[in-house]
Amino acid sequence: MALELADIFREYGSAYRAKYVDKLLPSHLQAMRAIENCRTEALGGQLYGCPSCQEFQYSYHSCRNRHCPKCQHELTQDWLAVQNELLLPVPYFMLTFTLPSELRELVRRNQKLMYTLLFQASAQSAQKLAQDPRFVGGQIGLVGVLHTWTRNLIYHPHVHYLAPGGGLSADGQTWLPARNHFFLPVRALSKLFRAAFRSALKKTDLYNQVPQKVWSKDWVVHCKPVGNGQAALKYLAPYIHRVAISNRRLVKFTNNGCMDTSQVTFQYRVSDTGQIKFCTLSVESFMQRFLQHVLPHGFVKVRYYGFFGASVRPRLVLLQKRLNETAAPKQSDETVQETVSPETHPKILCPKCGQPMLFQREIQPSTCRAP
Repeated sequence: MALELADIFREYGSAYRAKYVDKLLPSHLQAMRAIENCRTEALGGQLYGCPSCQEFQYSYHSCRNRHCPKCQHELTQDWLAVQNELLLPVPYFMLTFTLPSELRELVRRNQKLMYTLLFQASAQSAQKLAQDPRFVGGQIGLVGVLHTWTRNLIYHPHVHYLAPGGGLSADGQTWLPARNHFFLPVRALSKLFRAAFRSALKKTDLYNQVPQKVWSKDWVVHCKPVGNGQAALKYLAPYIHRVAISNRRLVKFTNNGCMDTSQVTFQYRVSDTGQIKFCTLSVESFMQRFLQHVLPHGFVKVRYYGFFGASVRPRLVLLQKRLNETAAPKQSDETVQETVSPETHPKILCPKCGQPMLFQREIQPSTCRAP
């Protein structure tokens, strides 16, 4: 059986909670227990039986916690289906706004506030620059998602935005396309982003905790073309419901009977070269790296701005109609099937004879909290 994150948490979750009982956030505790109980008898489920060979099989409930690697694939497919309805037949761009390393510890201690400011400052700066007629000259649309990790689980808060290449004129009637495969200048965007974040932070009690050199250095902003709408969605979708690490990246769990001497090895791909590397950490360090990416309770990690905003969504429908009449894009049957068709749940088949199994009874959760 393949190694899972849940195996590590079930083995040492209790020891970790006991050691850090006064430091763990409620969201961390909730995520740990959800991962440990996911698809086990603790959450209940159903019992199925095979009428042919009398084989029985248990199907336990999922925890549905957004940080559990076993519960996110279906949610990603559901999100993709919804986003397909919002696509425009134009080139798309990916904007990425990254906070300086000097801010990371402050952000880690004040996640809900700082993540909110990151969203607000980045979206505000992009929308402001887009109003300049030298670039777009109108209102743009942004779909943003918060991302807090690197591929080796280092804390690295940043926001990705998916943006159609163009915007709406002031009267909301004319589409203003981005020109020559260019969307927004990143040097100007970086300065606006830094200024907007500084202005927002000044209104809080945290401003004086920031080193002054942060406000004079360049802040990292990227902008790159990502193809048409379908290609852009495939690019962004993994960021929507992906957790810090997937089970398939776990390579080895060496259990030495102690949390600080037992080790976890996982693989990651270096973004610049594509090379596969391996990282080995003590179980304690591995759990710490994972838990720092657990989001605050109730925090919304996907946000919509500009003409993607819920209040102006009817205007987007009219825009889609006009652009589709102009571009008349055609999708092959293969593309439609791959991107639009909803995922269906397979029937439970008997592992011995392959015949469909029949529902027998409900299994009640053994914990006080059902999924």
